[in-house]
Amino acid sequence: MADPARSASLAAAILAGGAARRLGGVDKGLALLQGRPLIAWVTAAIAPQVDGILILANRHADEYARYGRVCADRRPGFRGPLEGIATALGECRSEWLLTVPVDSPAPGADLVRQLWQRRGDAAVVVAHDGLRRQPLFALYHCARVVPPGLDEDPQRPVWRWQDSYSCTEVDFSASAGRFANLNTAQDFRDAAL
Repeated sequence: MADPARSASLAAAILAGGAARRLGGVDKGLALLQGRPLIAWVTAAIAPQVDGILILANRHADEYARYGRVCADRRPGFRGPLEGIATALGECRSEWLLTVPVDSPAPGADLVRQLWQRRGDAAVVVAHDGLRRQPLFALYHCARVVPPGLDEDPQRPVWRWQDSYSCTEVDFSASAGRFANLNTAQDFRDAAL
């Protein structure tokens, strides 16, 4: 168990299944930042906080497999993060599931601890940067959250689906920079870690 203060099992799903249109279609999780692929940055930060890593990737599964167990979205194509979350919830064998996007390379070494400590009796615990919810940085109680159905619009905003459950927001305004994501080649050049 990653954290002795946590009594429940917790896996992380890294959402790496996007089309990366603003990056010219390059597989964003494998794009290099300071000589390392983004997936390496994210797994280095998250792996010590959880009991296992699941990577949602719709291409290059062999390359992603170096960092964790890989699975593709339930339906082919690039259907959006809600599809990845649904797949991850269906694949998760832990009591809790953390989701993080692959394009935010510095989620922080305390992300799980802060979300976990403020979970209360919520089924969904999600980060808030002081200005808005960061819906891809969330904890889900797997027994209490039903994955979105196959007939559900995968482009539906994740936050709207989260609001269908008891949802607690955790204030990360003191460290909002952890949620910065890299979408363009310029973002990669400007990133300071």
